[in-house]
Amino acid sequence: MALSEQHLDAWRAVVTSHAAVTDRVQKAFAAGDLPPLSWFELLWAVKRTDGMPRMSELAEWLTLSRGGITKLVDRLQDAGYMERVTCTDDRRSFYANLTPAGERIVEEMRGVYIAELERHLDSVSAEEAKLLAGVLGKVTNSTCDAAANEGTRVTDTSMAAAR
Repeated sequence: MALSEQHLDAWRAVVTSHAAVTDRVQKAFAAGDLPPLSWFELLWAVKRTDGMPRMSELAEWLTLSRGGITKLVDRLQDAGYMERVTCTDDRRSFYANLTPAGERIVEEMRGVYIAELERHLDSVSAEEAKLLAGVLGKVTNSTCDAAANEGTRVTDTSMAAAR
């Protein structure tokens, strides 16, 4: 299928709106003297799971490399928001766990995050949001299909959508 101008315009709208809203969220976090969005995304991913996720799961969900997730967790651990817990059945693996300070900061950040999203998504109806999520889910699934065919990692779309 050849891409139509409508497809290209739609993709540009996704990229532009993502960049604009991300910038506003980053600025809101900074104004509140809160950590950056990347920290929130990791803290929220850990909080949303039942139990403690493995570091490799977090890397996949957040589309980070192993080195990228290690560096990010190091920063959160140094700040006192997260701890690594050794996996009992595989001593080479670690789980991520929120500390009490991590629980508090993720809730504070979530309030700012939700307020900022409400500000920018206010004009989108629930029906439009559902349609948008479905369309973007198709795009994400196509990348998962391509990755599976190439033998590379596949992103968990349920966590990607939750971000």
